[in-house]
Amino acid sequence: MVSHIDERRTDTRQQIRAVALELFAERGYGQTSLREIAERLGVTKAAVYYHYRTKEDILSSLLDELIAGVDRIIECGQAQPSGPERRREVLERYSEMLTDTFEEAPRLVRFLQESQTSIKDLAAGAGMRERFHRLRALLIEPDAAVEDEIRAQVALLALHVGAFPLAGTEDVVETDRADRGAAALRVALAVVNGDEPVSRG
Repeated sequence: MVSHIDERRTDTRQQIRAVALELFAERGYGQTSLREIAERLGVTKAAVYYHYRTKEDILSSLLDELIAGVDRIIECGQAQPSGPERRREVLERYSEMLTDTFEEAPRLVRFLQESQTSIKDLAAGAGMRERFHRLRALLIEPDAAVEDEIRAQVALLALHVGAFPLAGTEDVVETDRADRGAAALRVALAVVNGDEPVSRG
């Protein structure tokens, strides 16, 4: 009996998270209220409030898995010496997380990129920003030039673009998620190493 209650509670929390992410993406974090999340879900505001006291609680819950995944990549990268092999390992792991590990990752990363202004002062937003900074640092040498720092940033952005189409190009790019992810990884590796992109053929 208790397990059924726990399953229902978990299911409700997942539904709230999914609907909240939809609304955050559609309307923006600042323009979305708990009441609107409840209305979209078809429940009372009190039902949402029972699980999450604030929008930021929902956002933090959404980011928990993404943060944990990035932390694992950072930990693995920090255990290796800097250089091409570490860059490859970090980018491959991050690409895998975006394309294979959990379904919400691409939408979350897209939301984070498009909502930087509205969440910059929130603890959850600051936590993700700091992790992206540490991830980028693993892709450059200690005495890196400005060009190398930019390459690292562009390489991560390439993986983001591979995880989701750019706004307005959803119907133009007719490749599946795995193909886009693989193509983005090739571009990211070429960019971060200062090479020409490698063709599959």
